[in-house]
Amino acid sequence: MIIMINGAFGVGKTSVAEELKSRIEGSILFDPEMVGYLLREMLPVEIRQREAKTGDFQDFILWKNLVVEVAEELMDTYHETLIVPMTIYNQERFEYIYNGFKKIDAKTYHFCLMAEKETISDRLLNRGEEEGNWCFQQTERCLDGFRSGTFDEYIQTDKLNIVEITEHILSRLEI
Repeated sequence: MIIMINGAFGVGKTSVAEELKSRIEGSILFDPEMVGYLLREMLPVEIRQREAKTGDFQDFILWKNLVVEVAEELMDTYHETLIVPMTIYNQERFEYIYNGFKKIDAKTYHFCLMAEKETISDRLLNRGEEEGNWCFQQTERCLDGFRSGTFDEYIQTDKLNIVEITEHILSRLEI
């Protein structure tokens, strides 16, 4: 099984993913940001500047391909549930990764955590982000992308804590 936890930076994806991992025996937390960090380290400056002009490593041509390939290798090698927290509001990239995950495991679920901009800002500040940094700058773009996309299930998190969000997700899974 693959569980995608999507949402804007600061909405609570990683916290929910960690709570899910603690409650789903035999699960692996797979953060696609690690693939982005790898590419950022490996690729020459010229390619980084050409492909990721916005500073978002999801713009690297190889990123979405490698995310799916790494997920497939993890599933083939370890046969564990993958829990995948990621901010992916670009519809084309989302569909590529989601469909790739569905080919790996038909039991692929996607949950998009939503919150008001003010809630996200508060959460970013509470986790120690500096006001106005890159994460803050992405909030409106993320929220617009999620509102216009066709994501499986939205969960409005403004008034929910991590355990409540996790319980909601667990209630939707066929375990």
